[in-house]
Amino acid sequence: MTPEALLLAYVVSLLAALSAAALYFDFRRKRFEPAPSEDRIFRCAQCAFVYTDDPDVDRSRCPHCGTSNERISF
Repeated sequence: MTPEALLLAYVVSLLAALSAAALYFDFRRKRFEPAPSEDRIFRCAQCAFVYTDDPDVDRSRCPHCGTSNERISF
């Protein structure tokens, strides 16, 4: 084998090993992260308290002052 072929094989094998390690750790990280919440976010118009409620609720009462609020859209 020529020196160029040996060098190419060495570089390709190192890149393959790094790619495999990156994919493994990315998969492992995603498996242990918490799932995103489906709750809706609300902000009280009276006391400015930010809170969440169930995904099927369009209007929610503030737990601090009891004012009915609409959800926040980002």
